[in-house]
Amino acid sequence: MELLLKYFSNLTSKQVTQFSMLFDLYVEWNAKINVVSRKDINDLYLRHVLHSLGIAKVVMFKDGTTILDVGTGGGFPGIPLAILFPKCSFYLVDSVNKKIKVVDAVVASLELTNIKTSHKRAEDINKKFDFVVSRAVTAMPDFVGWVKDKVNEKSKHQLRNGILYLKGGDLTNELKSFKNVKITDLSDFFDEEFFDTKKVVSIAFPVQTYKLCTK
Repeated sequence: MELLLKYFSNLTSKQVTQFSMLFDLYVEWNAKINVVSRKDINDLYLRHVLHSLGIAKVVMFKDGTTILDVGTGGGFPGIPLAILFPKCSFYLVDSVNKKIKVVDAVVASLELTNIKTSHKRAEDINKKFDFVVSRAVTAMPDFVGWVKDKVNEKSKHQLRNGILYLKGGDLTNELKSFKNVKITDLSDFFDEEFFDTKKVVSIAFPVQTYKLCTK
């Protein structure tokens, strides 16, 4: 918890309480349904919570912003972001029902009223959102295909509506076909070695692509 306060020092007492509850909740539920790698559970705040909050270093969501979390797994990045932005609306979806059951239990324990969940594939969602967030569920070209019609056209932020994707490693090949991409290194904000290769990839909508020559 001290790690979060190092970078987010203006949390309310309610937010501190909610973030503090996360460790015990995930230890309890992870023993029943594995949603966090067991070797990572002791580093929950570093590898999952703070990593999720890296998106807040790219954009501070304004009140009323709507966010879709695709492939949320155990609730990342959606749950930490929902705690940080209580006046925004989050929709967390995953194609694995047992993971959504864990998310629902954690959300209920935290008394988060700004999260809705669904056992659903992204392609089956018939709503639009200001931003789509995720943590490396697939290669970016596939992900864009899943959510290309899920983003509102009118933006209320300086950063245009679109995708905010947490990913690491060399993304050159994966992103080469996209024009409107911004890559933010989380090591610019967080000192821990874990973030040395971690990035937030922003793709503004409507998506613009290069025509790649093929032989």
